[in-house]
Amino acid sequence: MATETIIEAQGLTKRFTVRKKTVEAVTDLSFGVARGELVAFLGPNGAGKSTSLRMLTTLIPPTSGTARVVGFDILRQPAAVRARIGYVGQLTSGSFAQRARDELLSQGAFYGMPKPAATARADELIESLDLAGFAHRSVQQLSGGQKRRLDVALGLMHAPPLLFLDEPSTGLDPQSRANLWQHILELRERYGTTIFLTTHYLEEADHYAERVMVMDKGRIVADDTASRLKANLAGDLVTLGFGDETDAAAAVPVVRRLVDREVRRPDGTSVVVTAPEGELLLPAMVRALDAAGVRVRSAAAVPPTLDDVFLALTGRTLREADQGESTDETDAPAAASGTTQPAVEQTGANR
Repeated sequence: MATETIIEAQGLTKRFTVRKKTVEAVTDLSFGVARGELVAFLGPNGAGKSTSLRMLTTLIPPTSGTARVVGFDILRQPAAVRARIGYVGQLTSGSFAQRARDELLSQGAFYGMPKPAATARADELIESLDLAGFAHRSVQQLSGGQKRRLDVALGLMHAPPLLFLDEPSTGLDPQSRANLWQHILELRERYGTTIFLTTHYLEEADHYAERVMVMDKGRIVADDTASRLKANLAGDLVTLGFGDETDAAAAVPVVRRLVDREVRRPDGTSVVVTAPEGELLLPAMVRALDAAGVRVRSAAAVPPTLDDVFLALTGRTLREADQGESTDETDAPAAASGTTQPAVEQTGANR
């Protein structure tokens, strides 16, 4: 079962008309996800992440292309897809006036679950996601972290094999984020759920995801494990310090011969180069420079981050991209921002 494909996208493309102009939010999205994977979808605002999720969850139709999700075609069989997936959007799910436990029971009713089964499942999720302390409070009385845990419970109410999470921890404090992730990972371990998520937090993708897909301007620009992306596309940031500008200038050709990469001079007395396994290269660099009569005063190798990967792929950091680009998500039709319950209500799946 581990090698079974649970998401298979072929050429998914989405165009919107915004202020009489055509905006291509997603272009030729093609990839597969195996059952049981935890995949993180990274990219700046406007890259097309949320639009991609909304197409895969049948909330909006693609302009062209198609996909099979949990074995069903998103265009021809949307109700079957929705009945077998969980989707947690960026907005809080449910009615603010209703109690948390009642929200879970209502979600079970939307999916056509018999009341005894819905009750048992709600109690199971309340225990698994540590919701017991506030299960009888109204949604509007919950904190941000509690609401997001309730959102995840709503997405899992009908025990779907595949859960989509659209920026699940955005807006949470670090402790609430860590707590939410602990519950997500425990649920995945317990139920074997496939998780496909978007996130702005690079450290989350780096730490938790088995696979990272990087999206920029509507296209996938990288797809691999975080460790391989960092090793192959970024590498360690090696910084060498010298006593004066003369030594720093003399070091540049020596270092360039060793690594065959661009060597930079960020200031007068230091040299910087990005290289795979830079920490292992440091002793050889120091020896080569010493042989050339150049004395190194300091040396350090800093492991790369996924932001370094994005910089290597696009020439800018994710923060710079976020500041410089508008979002396709905000330009998309309001109906595309649905949460778990409206998706079920619209299709009437399993009701």
